Amino acid sequence: MQGHKDYQEKLFNSFQLSERIPKTNFYRRLKGVLDLSFLYKLTNSYYGQSGQKSIDPVVFFKLCLVGYLENLISDRKLIAHCSMRLDILYFIGYDIDEELPW
Repeated sequence: MQGHKDYQEKLFNSFQLSERIPKTNFYRRLKGVLDLSFLYKLTNSYYGQSGQKSIDPVVFFKLCLVGYLENLISDRKLIAHCSMRLDILYFIGYDIDEELPW
């Protein structure tokens, strides 16, 4: 007998992104060895003290790195691509329900 799967959104979801990314995944391993915290000090003088908060410099650099590694030259394509890939979301530090910057 043929089954039929109906999709129904869950109101509450118990989901941890870190559990869904394999230990051998490239972006998971890269996140474990790449420390970009030095960027905060290097870029601090370029940020003002008033107005809206801008993109985190570490997130910005990681997005640029993903664009280079995935051969994406369009910002819109990069954000669309990153929003669909769980491993990249984990790498840049965003959860599945967070909107990416830009």
